[in-house]
Amino acid sequence: MKAKIPLLIILAGLIVLGVGLWQIVETKLQGDTSLKEAKKIVAQAESRAEANLDEETPKKAEKIEPPKFGDTVGLLTIPKIKAELAIVEGTEPNDLKKGVGHYKGSYFSGENGQIVLSGHRDTVFRRLGELKTGDIFEIQMANGKFKYELTETKIVDKNDRSIITLQNTKEELIVITCYPFRFVGDAPERYIIYAKPI
Repeated sequence: MKAKIPLLIILAGLIVLGVGLWQIVETKLQGDTSLKEAKKIVAQAESRAEANLDEETPKKAEKIEPPKFGDTVGLLTIPKIKAELAIVEGTEPNDLKKGVGHYKGSYFSGENGQIVLSGHRDTVFRRLGELKTGDIFEIQMANGKFKYELTETKIVDKNDRSIITLQNTKEELIVITCYPFRFVGDAPERYIIYAKPI
């Protein structure tokens, strides 16, 4: 019986390791698929924009149809940290496996309101803490390309809901991730980035 206990411990360890590795692989595969979809959306939008330039009367920018949870809606590029990430509708765990989550109910770029994006600190936003005031975020969606400049960062308690106001008086980008960045387990705080359109 005593000889079986070490084997059971080793087996349990292998199972935990296997589950962890599978989650990493699954997240990578879903992220890659979403990134391909995001690039396709951007390429189609650029083709439409070029077609509009060829016409005598350009068409107005299209309003984005409300997406379903899990739909890829665009591309977030952060040049300073060489990040190119799919933006996915929703912030539930399954949505965040695919990329950066767009908070349902917040606005999209070009709609003159608060745009809220969130992502995991240990996957898509691993290097977010390297960003400084003045760094650029670029969002590309079906309705165009938008640039934002980082103006401020702040750290708040994980239960602080005052950050998301869903205001519609001015366009602002809010990027949220868990904090501290190297914390193991459920992080107690949130790292907030504010950026303004340029």
